[in-house]
Amino acid sequence: MDMKILYNKVDKQEISSLPRAVFNGRIFTIHTEREAEKAVDYLLSFRLLGVDTETRPSFKKGKMNSVALLQVSTEDTCFLFRLNRIGLPQSLLRLLEDTSVLKVGLSLKDDLAMLKRRGDFCPGNFLDLQEFVRKVGIEDMSLQKIYANLFREKISKGQRLTNWEAEILTDGQKLYAATDAWACVRIYNELNELMQTRNYELIAKTNRTENNYTL
Repeated sequence: MDMKILYNKVDKQEISSLPRAVFNGRIFTIHTEREAEKAVDYLLSFRLLGVDTETRPSFKKGKMNSVALLQVSTEDTCFLFRLNRIGLPQSLLRLLEDTSVLKVGLSLKDDLAMLKRRGDFCPGNFLDLQEFVRKVGIEDMSLQKIYANLFREKISKGQRLTNWEAEILTDGQKLYAATDAWACVRIYNELNELMQTRNYELIAKTNRTENNYTL
């Protein structure tokens, strides 16, 4: 197996030329509490889940909208919970508080704070990938840069500022949301394997030169 090359930082300009990463699994949009109950039962049968949220952007100073979407993904199936319709029902509180299944994401402090505005809960077994990547020497904090570093693919952010409270989500919005949650699963699995095998080389970029460190 060839040694994987990682960088402590990735330049945004380098990402633009990379092939696009696309989630090819199943996507289910959850509109009712009954659907949420069934989805949560399914999700809690897995050992690892990727999580992310989306909020309708506000272009007025000082105004912040409530989180509209919670996306939770396995390696091949993603559920999009429309919180602007169902809020945080008991089933989702059960998922968020569960301690048996590892839930991974980025900037989880912000996501959990937004979710708590919809309903109080005690977060169970969450891991922030922004802290996890530091173990292999990656300093970037964005999902797009971390994913590009590990897989040499680009996650499009074109749908980020769209209306997540729209009556019907577009196919582009669904794919964007699912890709972000699924990407967290891929990142965690890849980092976990690299840390176990030590089969990677970190290239540390500086302003003036590059130094190689083999770990």
